[in-house]
Amino acid sequence: MARPTGRVLAMLELLQTGGQRTVGELAARLGVEERTVRRYAGHLADLGIPVEAQRGRYGGYRLLPGYKLPPLMLTDDEAVAVVLGLMAAEREGLATADHAATASALAKVSRVLPRPLGRRLESLLSTAQFTAPVRPTAPAVADTLLALASAAQAQRTVVIAYTAWDGQESQRELDLYGLVFHAGRWYVTGHDHGRDDVRTFRLDRIAAVRQGEGGYDVPADFDARTQVVSGIAAVRWSHEASVVLRTTLADAVERLPASVGRLSEHVDGVLLQARAERLDGMARMLAGLGWDFEVIAPDALRREVLALSDRLRASGERGGRAATGSTSPDR
Repeated sequence: MARPTGRVLAMLELLQTGGQRTVGELAARLGVEERTVRRYAGHLADLGIPVEAQRGRYGGYRLLPGYKLPPLMLTDDEAVAVVLGLMAAEREGLATADHAATASALAKVSRVLPRPLGRRLESLLSTAQFTAPVRPTAPAVADTLLALASAAQAQRTVVIAYTAWDGQESQRELDLYGLVFHAGRWYVTGHDHGRDDVRTFRLDRIAAVRQGEGGYDVPADFDARTQVVSGIAAVRWSHEASVVLRTTLADAVERLPASVGRLSEHVDGVLLQARAERLDGMARMLAGLGWDFEVIAPDALRREVLALSDRLRASGERGGRAATGSTSPDR
């Protein structure tokens, strides 16, 4: 049975006021039976909190005199959630540009936890391993992230100092429609006054944020996630490709993220219009989908697919020759 954490912590709050509380008084305040109060006292002891019991007709509980409760109290599940959350944020790029922040946060959490729980979490930190590699990230500065979030919530226009991918610097007046974390980076999207259009900006390229003039309303049908992912897919790459996938649009949408390219109905299946930096990588991606497909353009992608096919065939034949040429050991 799950522990009623809320009532256990409520009992702790009552004991913190000082003095001894009778079992009957605690039961009445918490709305539980007296035997439940005794069980709660056991839960607090399990957390390393020195609860003293006084036996007898008017017995009750109090905290050990002189004991100072740490400023942060977490259950085992809550503590594990916090620690794993901090570790995941660091690995995925959700953490801010101050990489020391995660380490210091973990140290602070460990310091204020009861010793038994702290030791268990130290064991977790020292033994946990991950199969997925750390994602290459471009973390945002905390002040930038928080300033934009506050402006977006208040729907206040901001002016940002932005450096584009080509090094060009500019001042952009922006109505913030949403903040989105995608593939190890933070993005902000909204109406760019200077371009009179919806644009998307990377937070790691924003040098400064200051409040502009006026407010705005976010369009009712605006989807910040779709806008950011679609915008990334539309960025100029070295190659543009059109491929017909022999599958349904529903299956293609489920398997392919919007950042890969644009999907639409086609008489022979689904038309994928995509941009890629390397066509050999795109050939491997298409082969990995497991669907038949037809390359419409460019011819260079068709050649990469054929080259991949030749390499796979050669690998398969090489394994077959090895198996045919092997001899069975004498029995």
